[in-house]
Amino acid sequence: MNNFNFYNPTRIAFGEGKVAELDQLVPHDAKVLVLFGGESARRTGTLDEVTSALGNRQVTEFGGIEPNPSFETLMKAVAQVREQGIDFLLAVGGGSVIDGTKFVAAAAVFEGDEWDILLQGGNNIERALPFGSVLTLPATGSEMNKGAVVTRRSLKAKLPFHSDFVFPQFSVLDPTKTYTLPLRQVGNGVVDAFVHVVEQYLTYPAQAPVQDRFAEGLLLTLVEIGEQALAEPENYEVRASLMWTATLALNGLIGSGVPQDWATHMLGHELTALHNLDHAQTLAIVLPSMLRERKAAKLDKLVQYGERVWNIREGSAEERAEAAIAKTQAFFELLGVKTRLGDYDLGENHIEPLIQSLENHGMVALGEHGDVTPDVCRRVLQASL
Repeated sequence: MNNFNFYNPTRIAFGEGKVAELDQLVPHDAKVLVLFGGESARRTGTLDEVTSALGNRQVTEFGGIEPNPSFETLMKAVAQVREQGIDFLLAVGGGSVIDGTKFVAAAAVFEGDEWDILLQGGNNIERALPFGSVLTLPATGSEMNKGAVVTRRSLKAKLPFHSDFVFPQFSVLDPTKTYTLPLRQVGNGVVDAFVHVVEQYLTYPAQAPVQDRFAEGLLLTLVEIGEQALAEPENYEVRASLMWTATLALNGLIGSGVPQDWATHMLGHELTALHNLDHAQTLAIVLPSMLRERKAAKLDKLVQYGERVWNIREGSAEERAEAAIAKTQAFFELLGVKTRLGDYDLGENHIEPLIQSLENHGMVALGEHGDVTPDVCRRVLQASL
C-alpha cells in the first residue's frame, strides 16, 4: 500500500425527510443562492421543500445548469453571486449541478481570469464560498468530494479541477428524491458509479486488500441492484443502496493508497465536449475497449476482478480477463447504456478530431503508468466503433 493522506470534511445527512435539516445545516444569517438544473426540481416539489426548510433566510435562485455544466452559464451565476452579495450556495440536483456550484463557489471570490481555475486544475484556488448540496441524482459522487468538471462550450473543452476548498460542507441524501428520475438517468448513474470504482481498482496489485475489498463490495452491490433500480423506481432500499454506493465510489476512500487510472474518463470527456454525449455513455463506450487494449498491464487485477465480482474461475488468465470485460460490457447494455460509437451515430471520421482535442488539452500520458498515449487512445476508439 502506498503512503497517503485522506481528508474529507463533508457531513452527510442521509434518509427520507432529511431536507428538513437544512435549517440546522445552513447558517441562520446566510444569504443563500439555490442553484439547480432544469425545472424538474421545481415540478417534483423539491425546490419548494428546500425553500421551506430554509425558513426566513434571504434566498434567491439560479436555474438552468446543464447536464454537462458550462463555463458560460456558470459565469452568469458568478455575476449574480457578486451582485447580490451571496455568502452561501446550495446545489439542488445531481453531479452536474454540484460540480457547477463548486466552480461558482471558487470563481466568485477568485482574483484573475476565472478560466484559469480550469486551466490549472484548481491548483490556484485559495478560497471559496461555503456551500452544501441536496442530491437528487446518484452518480458522480460530487456530493462528497473535492473535484468537478466544467465544459467551455465555445472552446469545446471539458476540463476537471480539484481543491480542498470545494468540498461541500454537507450533503443531504434522500433516496425518495430519485423516484421520479427518468430511467435513462438511473442507468447512467449506475454506470457512472461503476466506472468510478473501476478507475481506482483495475490497475495493478498494490498490496491493499482493504481498498480492494471495499471496491469489490461496491461493484457487487451495483451488479446486484442495477436492474432492480430500473425496474422498481420506488423501492426505497434499492435506491438508498444506489445513492450511498455512488457516494462512496468517489469520496476518496477506496482510492487512498492505491494507483489510479482515469484514462477512460479523460477520453470520455473529449467525447462529451465534442459530441454532447452523456458522461456515462462515454464511459460505457470507452471502458471495454480500454481494458482490452491494456489487458496485459492489467491482467492480474482483471483476473481478480473476474473472480471476485463476476465469479469467473475457469480458463486461462487471458480467457478469464476477457470474460470479465465481456461481462462488464453486457452489464452496461443491460442497463440501457450502449457501448459502441456507432450506437451514437459516430464513426471512423470522428476519431481524429477526438485525438487532436485530447492532445490540445495535454492528455498525452494517461493511465496508472502514464503510458496511455494518443496512439493508444486512437486504437481504443477504433475498437469501439
